[in-house]
Amino acid sequence: MDTYNRLPLKLTRGKGCWVWDDRGNRYLDAVAGIATCNIGHSDNALRRSLTNQLNKLQHVSNLYKIPEQEALAKWLVDHSCADKIFFCNSGAEANESAIKLARKYGHQRKGIDRPIILTAKASFHGRTLAAISATGQPRYHRGFEPTVEGFEFFAYNNWQNFESLLQKIEKDGPRIAAVLIEPLQGEGGVNPGQKDFFIRLRNQCFKHEILLILDEVQTGMGRCGCWWGYEKLGIEPDVFTIAKGLGGGHAIGALLVQNHANLFEPGDHASTFGGNPFACRAGLTVAEEIEKRHLLPQVSARGQQLREGLLALIGRFPKLLSEARGWGLIQGLVLQENTNITSQNISKDALNEKLLVVPAGPKVVRMVPPLIINRHEIRKLIKRLEATIDKQI
Repeated sequence: MDTYNRLPLKLTRGKGCWVWDDRGNRYLDAVAGIATCNIGHSDNALRRSLTNQLNKLQHVSNLYKIPEQEALAKWLVDHSCADKIFFCNSGAEANESAIKLARKYGHQRKGIDRPIILTAKASFHGRTLAAISATGQPRYHRGFEPTVEGFEFFAYNNWQNFESLLQKIEKDGPRIAAVLIEPLQGEGGVNPGQKDFFIRLRNQCFKHEILLILDEVQTGMGRCGCWWGYEKLGIEPDVFTIAKGLGGGHAIGALLVQNHANLFEPGDHASTFGGNPFACRAGLTVAEEIEKRHLLPQVSARGQQLREGLLALIGRFPKLLSEARGWGLIQGLVLQENTNITSQNISKDALNEKLLVVPAGPKVVRMVPPLIINRHEIRKLIKRLEATIDKQI
């Protein structure tokens, strides 16, 4: 079906941070399946691990205990603030699970008849009907109305706007069950959360017994230079969701909760493929390889190098570029609002320089390369991006 604006490129193989098309051309990949292939393409450890898993067992029902699932769940609990895990297949499914959990929390713990979840403007939480309803970008709602009720929106990083909305909704008694928010807005323009805002948000949620749910689908699994984006903000959520980088390119997502938010019971929620042995082996291998290769400090160093390169480009092209922002290896280059050039233009033209980048809205060029990218490859990335922009002038 015609659901993608595909670029004129057919990729056939990859290795590390590089991919090749059907004509043998090699491209530096700063998209990584949109922040997904964290340890690169055709990784030796991942290939060996998944081959071994296919020789054992690829799928069984969640009616039975699954050792690979239990091992990945233990790793996630040991490396986060979570106590319990529900596995699914994608970020949208993880957020859908969080929305269901928030509603049950509102009914069961707060006695709310029609629970409300607060989410941020310019957010993105996935493509299912509830997830796009939670997404604070009206363009994703058009054509799919009526959206799911029970969501209200506030301006990201804007404390006064959030507080006024909270007071307005709560004036006749408790009605808010949860806040669902990204620590860094990815699709909304690579917009990092402000630490002061999130600390105040965390405290307000404690005060009003509101679940704080963080959407870590794009920021989790080391992309920010730490395991989770919430570590950048000095808080711990009650609930958070992950996907993308967890499977290293294989389909897996998860809902992670602290014990006080562990409300699901048998029959409340399920997934046929969620937490299958193959996907969990992929997730466990990715996690172990990030640790073994000490990639978290590497992400911070290469992210700083990339940011410095982007700032140099802004210095060279001030009429076209306005800002560089992000954490670790999720970085955005912001175009001036008064230019006719869009991030889609840059992404398409970068193909001529054998570089893959991806838009994050119409005015932000996003770079989310594999976490294994090295110093030399970052320099190539900047050089190829500079050549792309130079041709726009």
